[in-house]
Amino acid sequence: MPALSQAYEHATGVKLVVSFGSSSTLATQILAGAPMDIFLGADFTYPEKVVAAGLADGAPAAYAKGTLVLWARKDSGLLPLSIEALTDPRVKTVAIANELHAPYGFAAASALRKMKLYDQVSPHFVVGENIAQTAQFVESGNAQLGLISLTTANTEHFRQIGEYVLVPTSQYPEIRQCAVVMKNSDRKAEAHAFLDWLLSPAVQENWSKFGLAAVE
Repeated sequence: MPALSQAYEHATGVKLVVSFGSSSTLATQILAGAPMDIFLGADFTYPEKVVAAGLADGAPAAYAKGTLVLWARKDSGLLPLSIEALTDPRVKTVAIANELHAPYGFAAASALRKMKLYDQVSPHFVVGENIAQTAQFVESGNAQLGLISLTTANTEHFRQIGEYVLVPTSQYPEIRQCAVVMKNSDRKAEAHAFLDWLLSPAVQENWSKFGLAAVE
């Protein structure tokens, strides 16, 4: 979002004021009446809740697809990294986002269950409230491994200090990130314009730079 905000302001002169949090937390704030103009969820379920509450101006619009990775610091002693590291006897801590609040946490837990690793790995969980906190746990060394977003792992800082491997996409539900514009926003037109920009070829073709994939 910082890079997108800067690009959008440069292109249009419109400044974005961004609130960060887990999708669950942001949706809860919106349902409680927080004055948002547009909600960018990390999946479709939380934007759907906003729609169900009658607060959205239209249906959720998919703007990107996310990817889950396993990440470790270069000094972790676990490189070259592989999914098998999750069951390495040296690993005592694995960072994961709260599956009840964060879509990437739900994807991570789903993947572990499908790979039949959940029961073995879950005693080692260090649970973050959102994907940013989860990444911070493993970045700081408070967790040896982290199941985080490719968006985070692909940043310059995380590429400098760590390595990642992709979690096979066949092992978790598609992370289809969706947005909704708020019905009661007094900047509804501007919010729709920003969403249209996110869906434009110019942005969609560059999602890979941010560890995301274009929507079909």
